[in-house]
Amino acid sequence: MKKIFILTGEPSGDKLASTVISKLQKNHSDIEYLSVGGSHLNKLGIKSIYDLKEITYIGFTSVILNLFKIRNKINETVKKIIEFNPDILFSVDSPDFTLRVAEKVKSINPNIKTIHYVAPQVWVWREGRVKNFKKFLDHVLLLFNFEKKYFDKESIKNTFVGHPLLENKENIKTNLSNIINENKKIISLFAGSRTSETNILLPILIDFIKLMNEKFNKYNFIFHATDQNKDLIKDKIKKMNFGNVDVTAEENIKSQILSDSIFAVAKSGTVSLEICNAKVPSIIIYKMNFINFFIIKFLVKTKFANIINIINQKEIIPELIQKECNSKEIFRSVVYFLKNPELMKKQIFDVDKTLDEIKSKTSSSSEATEVVSSYLSS
Repeated sequence: MKKIFILTGEPSGDKLASTVISKLQKNHSDIEYLSVGGSHLNKLGIKSIYDLKEITYIGFTSVILNLFKIRNKINETVKKIIEFNPDILFSVDSPDFTLRVAEKVKSINPNIKTIHYVAPQVWVWREGRVKNFKKFLDHVLLLFNFEKKYFDKESIKNTFVGHPLLENKENIKTNLSNIINENKKIISLFAGSRTSETNILLPILIDFIKLMNEKFNKYNFIFHATDQNKDLIKDKIKKMNFGNVDVTAEENIKSQILSDSIFAVAKSGTVSLEICNAKVPSIIIYKMNFINFFIIKFLVKTKFANIINIINQKEIIPELIQKECNSKEIFRSVVYFLKNPELMKKQIFDVDKTLDEIKSKTSSSSEATEVVSSYLSS
């Protein structure tokens, strides 16, 4: 029996990994799995060696404060992988954790094939890392075709698979009458998947809702949560006694709510592509502590935070970052769009053109599954 160890570092990676593993399970019934994963892999019946929350850190300062813990977790994870002795180590995103583990595993057992899904964003910073990847990565799966040149340069095997969030999924229609007031239009809100992000962005978004409710009486606000942060968001919302705000973490319901939304306010990250694919106009927000922001500004080569803007080298989707990420600025931006429907149409048109350039021929999960399968038979 073949073995695969799936290595993720946060909820978004767990979700991406599950899109591939679910297809592998259909095509190969004779694979044994073990993981560092979350709820999505768990739903596929795959055990995690510990809770994903134990390694979900964000920002330079939190990493520094948890260096001892992180080092211990890396060593513990390496030990478990070596004991499991998989044919393939399938690592997904979170490079500062997953690739450190992969490097150690490869040095101990070179026979384990290492496939990494979601290439580290070397086009943003630390391009020199690519040379080191050659020592321990057998294959890299790219979400964006423009990344290929960086890995070709170092003769690292790579495949452009596209982004899973750009796949069109058939959703089972669910009765949402207990969640939303059908007489009101939906604005979707994304406060991030990590607790540290949610703690910063949730109070800002709550104040934004207050401003909207003072001015209008025709919107429902739905927070798209993860299993990890849904209770945190629900507790905060409950205290506010809002009559037009709800929280959901159920994937099918989130997808349906998003497709029915007229606008979205989202934390910068991969969820933005999901919003774009649903043809929903949006703005991007993000805020971190001053020290982290100073370090990022010093290191990062790109002018923009959002991938659509990075590809186009101009602001297609407005970004409210740091001091601009406050309730009043979010309120002004959202109201401006809502009062100018032609701007929302223009954003969707520009986004669609960009998405056509970064979608794979079939689907990301299908193409990634094909690469992983090829290593199973080799």
